[in-house]
Amino acid sequence: MIELRNLSKAYRVDGKETVVADGLNFTFPARTAVGVLGRNGAGKSSLLRMISGAMEPDEGEVVVHGTVSWPVGYAGSFHPELSGLQNTRFIGRVYGVDTDDLVAFTEDFSELGSHFRMPVRTYSSGMRSRLAFGVSMGIQFDTYLIDEITAVGDASFKAKSEALLRARLKEAGAVFVSHALGQVQRLCDHAVVLDGGHATYYTDVREAVRHHQNMMAKSGASGG
Repeated sequence: MIELRNLSKAYRVDGKETVVADGLNFTFPARTAVGVLGRNGAGKSSLLRMISGAMEPDEGEVVVHGTVSWPVGYAGSFHPELSGLQNTRFIGRVYGVDTDDLVAFTEDFSELGSHFRMPVRTYSSGMRSRLAFGVSMGIQFDTYLIDEITAVGDASFKAKSEALLRARLKEAGAVFVSHALGQVQRLCDHAVVLDGGHATYYTDVREAVRHHQNMMAKSGASGG
């Protein structure tokens, strides 16, 4: 469970202030996948960063109950000179999990073959994404933070990725940021729509999607 208590955040760019969180007060329930919808710049990724602790709010607080992942699929923290294997072991040690189990899971899932033992700097963006998703899913968290994850590979690999995510969400919650409305409807139990620093929470994902689509249509933007 994750509680937002009077959470506020604003940015000032070229003298103009943009509010992405204006005194937000609500709870992401335990073992519930909650989609986060909103136009570009609405504060979806900022919200994830505040939950993860990577960004400080201007006011208020985030109260986390249980363990929370880094944004799933994020490949930016890999050391480029280390191999996929070495990066996986390092992350395993940081999070206090069995490194051999994490390596075995990640190597099998990512389907990188011999590249798993090569420096990450030699990887394509797709290979990095496979490694990042595998490592993320290889660690059991109470809540997964998921930011615009797109499975890379053929249809079989994409299906395997979504099946793995579904399996994790049977035992854990998630805060799921995505523009892929079909994926949000398939994977999420609830949803929240961000707009102008305010949030509307829905226990019916279809209602949230309609709200989002209507909002995007009025602004002349794509609803995807």
